[in-house]
Amino acid sequence: MIKEHDRVVLKTGVPGQHLRAGDVGTVVHVYKKGEAFEVEFLTLQGETVAVATLESSQVRSVQKREITHARLLRA
Repeated sequence: MIKEHDRVVLKTGVPGQHLRAGDVGTVVHVYKKGEAFEVEFLTLQGETVAVATLESSQVRSVQKREITHARLLRA
């Protein structure tokens, strides 16, 4: 079960927020017992890129053997 402060991985992109599948964010709020989540996405320097409300089908938990991958954001 995903809970507040967990890291999650986007399963699908969110074009309006410049987010892509595979981006990693932190859950800042859980809605309706996990039906949806408010997720904050940060640069590696700690700058907030987006805060998105996502349905549970759009994210998954981070797995133990995964690593993050950096990509440059276009303005």
